[in-house]
Amino acid sequence: MPRRAAGAAILSLALALPAAAADKPDPAPVRAEPVAVKETPFFVFADTQISYRHVFTAAEPGNPKLKTADPSDGRDIPKNVLNISHANAWAYGTNFFSLDILKSASQDPAGTRNVIPGQTTLFGYGAAEAYGLYRGTLSGNKITGTTVFAIPGIIKDVSLSFGFDANTKNSPFGPNKKLVVGGLVFSVDVPAGFLNVAVHASKEWNRNGFAVAPYREVEFNATPEFEIVYSFPLDSLLGGLPLRIAGFNNIVLPKGRVSTPTSTPTTVEFLSRTNLVLDVGKLIWNQPGKLDAFVGFQYWRNKFGNDQNYYNRAVTPAIYTTGFSGAGAEEKTFLAGVSIHVF
Repeated sequence: MPRRAAGAAILSLALALPAAAADKPDPAPVRAEPVAVKETPFFVFADTQISYRHVFTAAEPGNPKLKTADPSDGRDIPKNVLNISHANAWAYGTNFFSLDILKSASQDPAGTRNVIPGQTTLFGYGAAEAYGLYRGTLSGNKITGTTVFAIPGIIKDVSLSFGFDANTKNSPFGPNKKLVVGGLVFSVDVPAGFLNVAVHASKEWNRNGFAVAPYREVEFNATPEFEIVYSFPLDSLLGGLPLRIAGFNNIVLPKGRVSTPTSTPTTVEFLSRTNLVLDVGKLIWNQPGKLDAFVGFQYWRNKFGNDQNYYNRAVTPAIYTTGFSGAGAEEKTFLAGVSIHVF
């Protein structure tokens, strides 16, 4: 939050004037009135929000739909998601943090996987997951005090970009993702709203609960990763109705095999989420930026890098060779939710 400080009192120096006679007193020191000094807030922008969204038909790789003619079909998994996020901008860059707490329905059960494939111990109704993400930037224009990184009408700024992802989930696969990214983000010069395109190098570590040692802990290859984040107001097109379209796209190139030397190689992963957001606070109470409602659509192709066109149930007694099957590696779902801006 912006920091505030009171200015210190400024005192004048005493005037040292020569005395005309021994009985003439020295002039009294002249004191200035205290002057308040206004400091620039550290954060020029800050927003913290708590949101809830319902995902109607999510999917999970390796979780095939029952009684289907298409072996690549995954089960439809409703999920409830609580999100806490914070974004701010300061003199030289930006910070963004997001934490999702996800709870699946029974179609995505919690559980542990034993060494022998096919033996699964379930506990609980549906799996729970926590997924955290941080992204930071350092502005090229702000650091240099120039506009050398701006191309009018094309690019407003080029910034250093860095961050990490981390998750854990109590499912049979038991993921424990750790991801670091670093690269550049290009701020596109758009008439309203914003459009940022990031080009990253990424490195991921994870866990495969279907595999045995030494293949359970997985280190993927470093690979390029691209992130597109945007938000555009629509009120000028809709007679002042406070609507905007906001979302992101994420592309991860192949990062190696899922786990064992004989497991399936990963492929290009594409994730897209687009929300139509209504500023309810502005519409009803004329208090913008307080309460939002949104509906959206999410498309996830080759989820977690698993090839949705691959399907193989073959296993060996010692190693679950396929890692994930392609069933459930494609997710197409609507979502809806509300968001409260805390401060």
